This record gives sequence, C-alpha cells and structure tokens, in this order.
Amino acid sequence: MSQLERGAAGAAPARREPTQAEIDSLPSLFGRLGDDVMTLVDAKLGLIKVELKEDASVYARNGVMMAVGGLVAAIGFMLFNVAIAFFVSKLFSFADPRLNYALGFVITGLVYLVAGAAILLMAKGRLAAHDPTPNRSLEEIRKDKQWLKNEI
Repeated sequence: MSQLERGAAGAAPARREPTQAEIDSLPSLFGRLGDDVMTLVDAKLGLIKVELKEDASVYARNGVMMAVGGLVAAIGFMLFNVAIAFFVSKLFSFADPRLNYALGFVITGLVYLVAGAAILLMAKGRLAAHDPTPNRSLEEIRKDKQWLKNEI
C-alpha cells in the first residue's frame, strides 16, 4: 500500500455505537436546550418591554408638550386677543363702532390661530421623526436566530 492509501484509510473515523449513558443523557440535553431557549426568549421579551416603555415615555412627553402648547396658545389667544383687538379696532374709523371692534377681533384671532398651529405642527414633526421600532431587540433576535442556525 502506498503512503497515501494508508493515510486515507487511517483518516476515516471509525463508527461506533453510542453507549447507554450517552443515550440516557440525550433527553437531559434536550431538556437543558429547551430551558436555555426559554431563558433566551424571556430575556428578549424583557428587552422589548424596556424599549417599548422608552418609546411610550417619548410619546407621553411630546404629547404633554403638545397639550401644553395648545393650552398656552388658547389662553394667549383669549387674553391677549382681547387687548390687541381693542387696539386694532382703534385703527379703523368706521361709522359703526361695532364694525371697528369686529374687524379688530378677527385680525387678532387669525394671528393667534397661526401661532398656535405653528406650535402644534412643530411638536407633530418631532413625533413623526421618532422611530418607535425596537431596533436593539430586533437586532438581538436576528443575531440569536443566526447563531441557532449555525449551531444546528
């Protein structure tokens, strides 16, 4: 026999039958694997919960900002509008003073309506720019999926 044939014959692993102890330990290995997978799933669900809570706090904080902005705009609209409307009404000199007051209130109302809408649109833009996807959790799940594929 040549050197190559002897090396090839010696390189093939010999098949052996598993022992009874190895067969008995197989169910325990599957049991531990199941426990480990459940622990992994629990950890990933915990991570998702944390990320969703963070996202909820961002939405709550910006929602409160929107409400405060709307409330401030409404109060400002009501109080300052009255004062400015009286001032603007003095700029007109219609024969009927009721027309002077009406035009003053309309002009002032439009100015504050635009200001309040600008505040609300700014807060809406901030909310639209926030991505609620739990990216860290999804990335970890992808990594674990790939690891499980490689192990199996």
